[in-house]
Amino acid sequence: MCLVNCVAEYKFFGPHAGILFGKQELLEKLFAYKVRPATNSLPGKFETGTQNHEGIAGVLGAIEYFQWIGKEFGNDRLEGDYQDRRLELKKGMTAIHAYELKLSQALLTALESVPGLHLYGLTDPNRLADRVATFSFRLKDLHPRVVAEKLAQEGIYVWDGNYYALNVTERLGVEESGGMVRVGAVHYNTLEEVERLKAALLKIAAG
Repeated sequence: MCLVNCVAEYKFFGPHAGILFGKQELLEKLFAYKVRPATNSLPGKFETGTQNHEGIAGVLGAIEYFQWIGKEFGNDRLEGDYQDRRLELKKGMTAIHAYELKLSQALLTALESVPGLHLYGLTDPNRLADRVATFSFRLKDLHPRVVAEKLAQEGIYVWDGNYYALNVTERLGVEESGGMVRVGAVHYNTLEEVERLKAALLKIAAG
């Protein structure tokens, strides 16, 4: 059981801010590295100096955005004991998950149609619910940076390298040769954009 935890808001489209939360009695015992004049009581002992007001506002904005998605696109017949903001957030995340599943299916089909493209990770179409719509691959003997640059010329922006997952690229044996290309779709991407990616990769594969 996790009694003290942290959240990184950039993981859900928020700013680079962090939230520490946990049981009050444990947080009271937890040592805080702080300047001597700062309070020893909660929550101040973990908030030394001027707070990150713009970051806090950004976190709220991200949460309100997901609430809006829930209101606009969510299923009103959602099962579960949810109310108020929790209900709208659950509806929003459920709608996003369903849409990103469609994007995953389209991406998998598109990538597997490109000659010489090798996908890493789950590729079983029956297990797409077990992954997100982010795929890593290598194309023929091309360096991942070259593929990324050629895609950028087509207005498609991806990441290449190890994306800080160094142990993964080392275990896969691709770190020394440039890592992999990573393409990720999220809820504001479209199926048309997946087709654009497919066409660009086919063009690159054809040389």
